[in-house]
Amino acid sequence: MAEQATPTTGREWQLAARPNGWPQPTDFALVEAPIRQPGPGQILVRNDYLSVDPYMRGRMNDVKSYVPPFQLGQTMDGGAVGHVVASAAEGFEVGDAVLHGLGWREYATLDAKHAVKVDAELAPLSYYLGVLGMPGLTAYAGLLEVADFKEGDTVFVSGAAGAVGSLVGQFARLKGAKQVIGSAGSAQKVATLVDGYGFDSAFNYKDAPVREQLAAAAPDGIDVYFDNVGGDHLEAAIGALNVHGRVTLCGAIAQYNDTAAPAGPRNLALAIGKRLRLQGMLVNDHTALKGQFLAETAGWLKSGELRYDETVVDGVENTVDAFIGLLGGANTGKMVVRLTR
Repeated sequence: MAEQATPTTGREWQLAARPNGWPQPTDFALVEAPIRQPGPGQILVRNDYLSVDPYMRGRMNDVKSYVPPFQLGQTMDGGAVGHVVASAAEGFEVGDAVLHGLGWREYATLDAKHAVKVDAELAPLSYYLGVLGMPGLTAYAGLLEVADFKEGDTVFVSGAAGAVGSLVGQFARLKGAKQVIGSAGSAQKVATLVDGYGFDSAFNYKDAPVREQLAAAAPDGIDVYFDNVGGDHLEAAIGALNVHGRVTLCGAIAQYNDTAAPAGPRNLALAIGKRLRLQGMLVNDHTALKGQFLAETAGWLKSGELRYDETVVDGVENTVDAFIGLLGGANTGKMVVRLTR
């Protein structure tokens, strides 16, 4: 058991109002809260990096889902990585780097059983929120296990410049895809997909209908679609998929802030004749793959075969701006908040 001097209060983000459509800064409140010293079996962590992720938008709605909604007037949570500054738990010492789930705050007091030690020598700490963390495992499991990727497949990825999509395309390339196609929302991101991540082709979905651009990129159709967007992307993919094509339904960011019912896909009946498989995924169902994923991904990073980008926003006070920016596509790769206080 050991501890070191810490401030008596820290800043935390609370949900002040449930967003109607796009979140607004007024939907959140940055408050000063007492820092609680750890009780038996607990640790106190000073967070170094916070994660903002698209799934958090759904938790701001008061609806039943696979994860409980954020509560009004309560501090939100999410992925975070930091250093132990006080410990009352066996096996955790001051200075240990840990990954845990109490983000959106500067300091977190939690049961040590809910923290995992990480190696700051193996990779930068922020990587455990991205390529070596939840987004990385999502990409790996979603492609290889859910979509049952096979060497020689043609793969289409939407939201391809994001934390998950950028890794899906690279994993597919490294595993022997015949062709990897990505969509993104700017010419700069499209260039990054091809020149930086090794996609065979990419297009800006704002330039022309997705259906037309996908047909031009994959005249012989696609075998796998990794869906981070939903809407017109999913509809276009259903039209382009070959017989026995597979779809991983990972996210639908195009619809997260909609206040009306989604317009599509309107061609779902094609799934019958094509014998398509559309399967939703939650990363927590695939923890058995974690060891294999970490070993293979760390190897690709070390060899330089896998490129990983982050968009870093400084300061806990800018966490909401980072989150809203994420929903609008302001990131390339993983969006993280670096705490500078």
